[in-house]
Amino acid sequence: MRKLQSQGVHHITLNGADRQTSMDFWEGVLGMPFVFEQPNLDDRDVHHLYFDPGDGRLITIFTREDRKPDATKNPNEPGNLHHLAFAVSRATYNLAVERLKEHDIANTGEIDRGFMDSIYFREPLGQLIELACYKFDPPAGFTHSDVLRLAHHMRVERGDYAIAEVHLADAIEELTAEIGSPQT
Repeated sequence: MRKLQSQGVHHITLNGADRQTSMDFWEGVLGMPFVFEQPNLDDRDVHHLYFDPGDGRLITIFTREDRKPDATKNPNEPGNLHHLAFAVSRATYNLAVERLKEHDIANTGEIDRGFMDSIYFREPLGQLIELACYKFDPPAGFTHSDVLRLAHHMRVERGDYAIAEVHLADAIEELTAEIGSPQT
């Protein structure tokens, strides 16, 4: 049976409350430029806000003016979204806790994930958000996934619990050697 091959995330749509709550959070806190707004073509009472998360793709929010913000966290059950993770630069990551405090947004503080660092917090409607910052840059011609795939393979071969910086460094070294080797 043949596959349907994904070429990346096109957009993610969340149910929001009123328009201003979405504007204040997605553009005001996370700095995602507002791209455009139009009616939801499936429900005339709902508006559809479009934001750029930084890579030219879209995060969209359905809003209705009669919806009020409810910060009750989403259920952690099968079929429900656990969290959304957004890539940030090291400079932004290093300032994130302080800037979230300026917006009175509680957060986990910095968490070391081995191959990346994370900070978690909830948006005004209870959705868990992660700010993620890789601990490495892939070599030219490779992606983060290329490095992680190889680092995982090395981790498993060595019997290690999780990907650590040594696996990343060794994977980058191996990938760099591949592109530096003369063709025969």
